[in-house]
Amino acid sequence: MTTWDPRQYAAFADERARPASDLLARIPLETVTAGVDLGCGTGAQLAAIARHWPAARLWGVDLSEEMLSVARETVARAFSPADGQRIRLDRADIGAWEPPEPLDLIYSNAALHWLDDHAALMPRLMGLLKPGGVLAVQMPRNYAAPAHKALGETLSIGPWRERLAALLRPEPVSPPEVYDELISPLASRIDVWETVYYHHLSGEDPVFNWVKGTAIRPFLDALPDDQRGDFEAACKARLRDAYATRADGITVFPFRRVFFVAVKR
Repeated sequence: MTTWDPRQYAAFADERARPASDLLARIPLETVTAGVDLGCGTGAQLAAIARHWPAARLWGVDLSEEMLSVARETVARAFSPADGQRIRLDRADIGAWEPPEPLDLIYSNAALHWLDDHAALMPRLMGLLKPGGVLAVQMPRNYAAPAHKALGETLSIGPWRERLAALLRPEPVSPPEVYDELISPLASRIDVWETVYYHHLSGEDPVFNWVKGTAIRPFLDALPDDQRGDFEAACKARLRDAYATRADGITVFPFRRVFFVAVKR
């Protein structure tokens, strides 16, 4: 199982927060009685949802105990003990979690791309909603980007090739029109869009530091200690070639994401 590092993930908290906030802003619900953040991570967006709908009962679901530990601290800082009681954090597989009651809102930011078979997953999630409830999802669709190509090239050489080959996945996220066609029969309204964010990163090996918190975590966890350093060095070298640092010290990192907000019939 992948071990997540909340500190590494939070190194780019501002950049990661923007698509999450963009998704939240497009949810057409005035009230929420019951909702969930699937893949809640550090709890930052769960807290934002709780502030947006202050009467809602909410669940935050994640499989990483490291992330949930930070999420508990996030909720404790953001809400009084009495108010925080309406927020429950569950350690569970986000693809299998079942709510105790039909939901008004299922929100998932940058999490469902870790699951396969979206053709079955998305209808299942729509089935957990009340009529008029909303499924709001954002997923990275950056697998054709130089960062992923560099990772693939690094995986294909070196002593780690056989060990890591089984962890390679086909691109998990489809083009926006696929989700539009898949979910439209179940929705009274659906809003689907795609955005490329141009992140301005600074510091040494900033793109590597970004992907170290997400895309290459499973590979790093699978490597023995005596190979991890060489693997990281090889990744860094390819990413430096793929993303040049400008004269002002900025490395521009384009990142494509797909969104949809669907209201259940």
